[in-house]
Amino acid sequence: MRVEIDGSELEVTPEQTLLDAIRATGGDVSTLCFDARQAPFGACRVCLVGVEGAPGPLPACTTPCRDGMRIDTRDETALRVAAAVVELVLSELPEPPAAHTELATVASRLGVGIDGPVRWPGPTHERRHDERHPYLALQHELCISCGRCVRACDEVQGAFALTATGRGFSANIAAGLDAGFRDSTCVSCGACADTCPTDAITEITLLRLNGQPPQESTR
Repeated sequence: MRVEIDGSELEVTPEQTLLDAIRATGGDVSTLCFDARQAPFGACRVCLVGVEGAPGPLPACTTPCRDGMRIDTRDETALRVAAAVVELVLSELPEPPAAHTELATVASRLGVGIDGPVRWPGPTHERRHDERHPYLALQHELCISCGRCVRACDEVQGAFALTATGRGFSANIAAGLDAGFRDSTCVSCGACADTCPTDAITEITLLRLNGQPPQESTR
């Protein structure tokens, strides 16, 4: 079957998603909760695209291709909603994301500034670090609840050391039922840090290189 992406036709299979098809043409759309090593999640709604005949933008990472689909990666509504989602995510952080992070890159691609005032000011997450693991640091205030670290631990490594906790503004992650990485089933593979788009989980040595002093471990 065939689909059309930004005016170009492509042969696809029923197993392919819109994101698969878009990337097969050399194009791309921004994502936050997507990692090609994991099953598509469709939680962040940053990968929205326009599809002719659809009532609204669709998430590219979880929507399967259908014969005759006409996909517009430059759809104004999709881009506006995706940018608003990223703005809301940034509004909860106590500080702008580091320039090297995936979140900062996505914000830049969508034209969302990371250093200026946010459109929706409100509560921000309290700075809270867990450095009980010998190699990994968990910076809770940078967690955006994308779920990638939990799924990397479950689906890729099979360690099941991380758990999603809370809802809404209080959503976050915990290691080892909040006993910390050291006392969890963590095998120190680093898959969680590798997939994290914000540095909420990162290597302790990288924090030291960036000049951050050791933090008091918290639950």
